[in-house]
Amino acid sequence: MSQSSAAPVVVRADARNRYEILVNGKRAGLTAYRDRGAQRVFYHTEVDEAFAGQGLASRLVQEALTDVRAQGKRIVPVCPYVAKFLQKHEEFTDIVDPVTPEILSWLDTERG
Repeated sequence: MSQSSAAPVVVRADARNRYEILVNGKRAGLTAYRDRGAQRVFYHTEVDEAFAGQGLASRLVQEALTDVRAQGKRIVPVCPYVAKFLQKHEEFTDIVDPVTPEILSWLDTERG
């Protein structure tokens, strides 16, 4: 039985405050955020084990950050994966804000 080779698709799920990557219509991973004014604060990224090792997290974050730029927002990389991604992808440096204690406190309150 062969699997379909449909390309993964990244969608923004605003109602859930996250971007999702879908493979053959099934959610394979997500990167979660909260908006703080003009900042999009990314705090968690995950890919389901069944989809590990396929480069999906990188593609998901690349497309999410590209969308943030298109919306005129700035990136705050609380999520360790997003922070690591940004170290290797300098094309986003101009829209990255530092993670501060104030932002971390705000995020804790936002997430309840």
